[in-house]
Amino acid sequence: MKYKVLAALASVTVLSGCVTNSEPALPDGWEEITPERVDAIAAMVDDEDGVLTAGTNPPFAPFEFKDDAGNIVGVEMDLARAMASVMGLDFQPVEQDFAMILPSIQGGQLDIGVSGFTDTEERRQNFDFVNYLYAGIQWAQPTSTSKDVDPENACGLTVAVQRTTVSETDDVRPKAAECDGDLEILSYDTSDNAAIAALTGRADALSADSPVTAYAVNRSDGQLEMVGEMFDAAPYGMAVAKDSDYGPAMAAALQHLIDTGDYARILAQWGIEDGLIDTAMINERPQS
Repeated sequence: MKYKVLAALASVTVLSGCVTNSEPALPDGWEEITPERVDAIAAMVDDEDGVLTAGTNPPFAPFEFKDDAGNIVGVEMDLARAMASVMGLDFQPVEQDFAMILPSIQGGQLDIGVSGFTDTEERRQNFDFVNYLYAGIQWAQPTSTSKDVDPENACGLTVAVQRTTVSETDDVRPKAAECDGDLEILSYDTSDNAAIAALTGRADALSADSPVTAYAVNRSDGQLEMVGEMFDAAPYGMAVAKDSDYGPAMAAALQHLIDTGDYARILAQWGIEDGLIDTAMINERPQS
């Protein structure tokens, strides 16, 4: 038993190198991509302080997490910063609890939300989303499990998720209802804690957005593996207040990055090469 405990702790140490609140380094070969201001796009929005403030909730690797110096880094940070640069604005991430980001946009404390938001019909009722990537839900399981883990037949399992994400609200909670409660949900404040719960055996499986699951599996030193196929593909988006000027301006900035190739280069630096778009969208409506 002592050996098993020590082995589990060692595995957590390996996984925590990528999904906890402290990351050792940026990807090999990473470089900051800072495009020049485009005056016509900058004129689309009036930002009085010249700073695009973005609510975000690290860790959610590879989208946002902290490096050893406490800086918030990740693919969404790089992309939003580049979009802000095109808009002639500085970029300032603001760390918040995930559940408070959208209310803070509504209240005017934040300009935008950049925290792995899945663009859903329910969220669109009160917010607009500048779409930049398509992703789905992907499950993972410990490689050492003896259980038959099947996302399509989940009754009897314990599944770890990040609280209030689509994996919780649209995936495991409806499945728990179908199982008449015979599915235990472990909800965590962060995706890293959900991944660690699966890795250490507290949960039979992890349900998360496909890039997040892939990142955790790739950094788990073989302790986690994908199970089942990706499903419920949907667009990721940066959230803005409904009918805000930020939406069209950010979409125009994103289209500029797509046209110049900077968009694909930013995502490729983080190993994301699937689900890319070729036309900027708001709520899945093309803007050009």
